[in-house]
Amino acid sequence: MRVAVLGGGNGGFAAAADFAAAGHEVRLWRTEAAEAARQRASGGRIILKDVQGERPVAPALITAELAEAVRGAELILDPAPATTHAALAPRLAEVLEDGQVVFLTPGTLGSVMLARALHERRPGARVAFAETGTLPWLARKHGPDKVAITVRAKHLPVGVFPLDLADHALAVIGTAFPGVIEPCGDALSGALMNAGPIIHPPLITMNAGPLEHFERWDIHKEGTQPAIRRVTDALDAERVAVREALGYGAPHFPLADHYAKTGPEWMYGRGSHDRLTDSGDWREHIVLTRHRYMLEDVRLGLSLLCDAGRAAGVATPLAAAFLAIGGAVCGTDFQGARSLVGCGLPADAAARAKVLRHGF
Repeated sequence: MRVAVLGGGNGGFAAAADFAAAGHEVRLWRTEAAEAARQRASGGRIILKDVQGERPVAPALITAELAEAVRGAELILDPAPATTHAALAPRLAEVLEDGQVVFLTPGTLGSVMLARALHERRPGARVAFAETGTLPWLARKHGPDKVAITVRAKHLPVGVFPLDLADHALAVIGTAFPGVIEPCGDALSGALMNAGPIIHPPLITMNAGPLEHFERWDIHKEGTQPAIRRVTDALDAERVAVREALGYGAPHFPLADHYAKTGPEWMYGRGSHDRLTDSGDWREHIVLTRHRYMLEDVRLGLSLLCDAGRAAGVATPLAAAFLAIGGAVCGTDFQGARSLVGCGLPADAAARAKVLRHGF
């Protein structure tokens, strides 16, 4: 399959390397022309490190031209932070082709934002947009052309926009992720599967002291203590309550399953948390005011959760608290940074359901 991967970060490199290793034709879009040229000049390869060892893999194309990467691709995978969606939406709308599938991993309702931009520029275009609950890889770059994949997802709940195109979208995405995709309904359901706004806000705010004190700190190891886990579970209960009030059924993939030794497997499968901490790759330098855990998961993710809670008539006091704390840490107001209406969905519940199913 021909796959376009957008971005050269941890997720972009993991996707490009894994898809190339699986035999797909991969076009990797680098946002900076200098980096695309450097990578091509160094051989155009990515060193993939995983349980099988290290081996070079080669994307078919590395380019800084978005149109060149997207042209003719069946699947367009975007693992970039939700903070990039507003800038990407109009650019991507100009180059998408009918029949393509755009997959955000995860999305924070960015699927609807991108679809709205496409509709505004090319009404009637038939492109499917989808998003899932987590990045399909626990991965970190170990250099400019090397990526280490510690864990691959075993379960990816996927919501599709518009829902009318779900069969096509899920078939295409399933080709790239065989045996892993689990349909969860529409795009809002997919957005409310996003684990980032649940796991990361307590970790980055409740560990703010050691994060600013130590040069490197692992919020997933020393930073994940019983008190923080209790808060994370309570925050996740707010997410599940919002999902249920909006009519979305189980499985909700509660984050507690990620840490559990028994019971249902979470998205990354059994023992993934231990493999993550054992790798040492998440012992890193985090700048609170610039990191994606704060700007994406707290600012955007919790804004969306709070707004969905208001639409569902469900209180989200912990989400609101972390949103306020994150804003205070960064010296700005995080409230309302991402909302249902702001992404393009109607405020009225019946109208919202119609758009989620049929599109704009």
